[in-house]
Parts: sequence; structure tokens; C-alpha cells
Amino acid sequence: MKNGVTDLLEIHQGTSPLVLSMPHSGRDLVQHVEAALNEEGLGLADTDWWIERLYDFHPALGASVVRSKLSRYVIDLNRDPSGQSLYPGQATTGLCPTETFDGVPLYQPGKEPDDAEVAQRLDRYFRPYHEALRQMIDATVARHGYALLFDCHSIRSVVPRLFDGPLPVFNIGTNDGQASTPVLGQIMADVCAKADGMSHVLNGRFKGGWITRHYGDPAGNVHAVQLELAQSAYMLEVPPWTYDQDKAAATANIIQSALQAMLDWLSDN
Repeated sequence: MKNGVTDLLEIHQGTSPLVLSMPHSGRDLVQHVEAALNEEGLGLADTDWWIERLYDFHPALGASVVRSKLSRYVIDLNRDPSGQSLYPGQATTGLCPTETFDGVPLYQPGKEPDDAEVAQRLDRYFRPYHEALRQMIDATVARHGYALLFDCHSIRSVVPRLFDGPLPVFNIGTNDGQASTPVLGQIMADVCAKADGMSHVLNGRFKGGWITRHYGDPAGNVHAVQLELAQSAYMLEVPPWTYDQDKAAATANIIQSALQAMLDWLSDN
């Protein structure tokens, strides 16, 4: 599928080497999962809220987009499908999360997914997203000779269980330069450094999730970069998670400038 919408995915094929992955902005729940969640789970607090809206500038960059419509509480598309932790020794959430970032249970007692349910969700929901993303990356490389995969994320700026203190605004991850040519992460960091009052870090707490690490292959001309954005930069971080148009516009401009700078470097090199 080049363009279209299914029950699970929104896909748009662009004209440039840029591919945007949006695995966590979905808010849909499948019926049996919805029935098993408790009130906390139904609140979907750990959603990457409004990411698709923040990146609505993507046509100006000719970007392709693969976005999941499902909530990460159904299955986390940015986790290793084997269940192995990406950050050993640090608090995190699993492939089919059973608790929030704050450690609060998501399910009614006794209704957490068992191994058979996890396997079913992998087949029904994880596999289609990654098949679509793989196809988009491969098509982009075939057309342009290379691809810039940009994995779009956001998180509340204060989550004590996951990190100390307020998170920097722009958390850029290239898996310590292994998922892309190292210069791309530095280009993005340099753009973010010019944003007044907006902090950034390169390969800090968030070095890139499974998508960045799995697809990033500089030798194969696929350069993967993750941005974990502090939600305070574009929205209110409490329910009903209101989008702040003025903040969002300024933040989106910085992200767009960074993406353009990375594309320009790849085109020239």
C-alpha cells in the first residue's frame, strides 16, 4: 500500500528520502483489550499525544509517513519483539505494557495478557506496522539510494520512575552513532542548540528505541534518528492533554529545520 488508511495504520508515501515513523500516537483500542483495562488504562496517559498534528508540516519536506492508530497499551511497536529490555537495569515498560510509566497497573486484576495473548498481538498488530515500515524504507532506498528514518516520540517532561528531574526538551537518539552516520545526530543537536530556552541532549537517557536500532543501518544507507520530545514543549501535560498551538508552532519549526538540515547534508554527501 502506497497511501491509505486501515483499521491499524495510516500510510503516506512521499517524494523525498525522509520516512517518519509514528508508533505511539495512536489512541484506538481493540475491543477485548479495552474490556480488560482498568480506569487508569482507559485514560491512555502514556500516549505520544498529538504527534501526528505536531508533524503536519511533513508534506513540505516530501516525507513518507507510517503511523499506528492503535494505542501503545495494545502493543508497544518500539520494543524488541523478543521482550528483551532496551535499557537493562533501568525502569521501562514492556512489549504489552501492564503498568504505566509511573508503575500503576493498567489492567483489571487477573486480566493481564498472558504469553498466548502477547503472541497473538505480535502477529495481529506488531507485524503489520513493521511490514509497512520495512516496505516504505526499502522503497525509499530504491528510489533515492538512501533513507532518513526519523522516529517521532514524545513523553511527559517529568516521570520520576524513568528519569531524574525534568527531561530536556529535545532528546536525540542515534544509539550512540550506530544507527546513523554520527554527523546527523550532531546536525540536529546544533539546530536545537539555537532554540532559545529549549534544552537538548544527544544520546542521553533516550538513545533510540527498537525501531532506531533495528532499522538503522548506515552501511546499508538507512540512517535512523529518534526524537523523544518533552511534551511540555507543545501541550499541557495533564488531562485532557490540550494541544498548545503557539508552543507547538515554535517547536515544530525547530524540528522541521533540523530535518531539512539533515536531508541537505545527506543530499550533499
